[in-house]
Amino acid sequence: MNNSSISPSLAILLEASLPVDDFLGKLRSGNNLSSNTVTAYRTDIVQFFSFLARHFDLIDLSGFDPERVTPVDVRLFMVSLIERGVQQRSIARKLAAVKCFYRYLQETGHIKSSVFNYISAPKFPRRVPGFLTEQQTDKLFNEVLPKSVIDCRNTKKDVLEASYVLERDRSMLELLYGSGLRISELIGLTTECLDLGGGYVKLTGKGSKQRIVPVGTACIAALKKYFEVRRNFFRIRAKGDGATLRYVFLTIKGEKLYPMLVQRVTKKYLVSVSEQKQKNPHILRHSFATHLLNSGADLTSVSEMLGHSNLSTTEIYTHVTFERLKEVYRKAHPNA
Repeated sequence: MNNSSISPSLAILLEASLPVDDFLGKLRSGNNLSSNTVTAYRTDIVQFFSFLARHFDLIDLSGFDPERVTPVDVRLFMVSLIERGVQQRSIARKLAAVKCFYRYLQETGHIKSSVFNYISAPKFPRRVPGFLTEQQTDKLFNEVLPKSVIDCRNTKKDVLEASYVLERDRSMLELLYGSGLRISELIGLTTECLDLGGGYVKLTGKGSKQRIVPVGTACIAALKKYFEVRRNFFRIRAKGDGATLRYVFLTIKGEKLYPMLVQRVTKKYLVSVSEQKQKNPHILRHSFATHLLNSGADLTSVSEMLGHSNLSTTEIYTHVTFERLKEVYRKAHPNA
């Protein structure tokens, strides 16, 4: 098997040989998937056929018959991903994308049968997400962040800028934990989607699925303070009205936030409350779900607030709550 690198034109040749663009167009319109998801599908399909080109020692894919692929070829593709250190969940996602494409080829008459009809999806152990304890979240919002306010007032740096950044970061963390937002939802949140008077936020999640999630009193107070500081900051710095800016959370230049900045902010504050290796914004979302279930919230309601399309996705949090219940039982029941 030739292991030489694939020409950059392979993706173009692939799309000239197989209806990849038509398939992706159907995903966009019929399945209402986000642009990021559609891009991921395209990447996974191109990667699969790139492997096949090497595997079959092909110069290009013109005239290539997708029915030529056997279950052994698919398994070899999986092995190649494992050897490259690709994570199990990513492998499962790539296989799902290619399987979906093969189903489309079969439905549209390009092939008579799909090799994936004879391949079972790999069963990977579900990883329990990391989360903060209720004591840790209490420390974050009642000790770490208030201390940052004091430090901000005593700083010799630009007090106006420091105050803006602090109030923005605090309200971001409050919303991530208080309403269980994804990073993309936080970054894309616009002012018209936030109703502080009604105490809710309208979100557009994966697959452009919309939902309404409550916003707690602590988060509302933080956001009101942030908007006040934001208005003054941009009025002075930009000589304009900061209230007219569309996105809720902005950089000091008045631009839309980006994922790496949210990651840095989260890590900056979580390092003081958690020893977990991962200190990303998703931990606050996981904590939101876990703490709700621990306090007796029903699984369906939590699933709806998280924006999960399948209840089984939310069930992973029940493992955490069940372990807590067992611990309570061991400590409290005389016959435990």
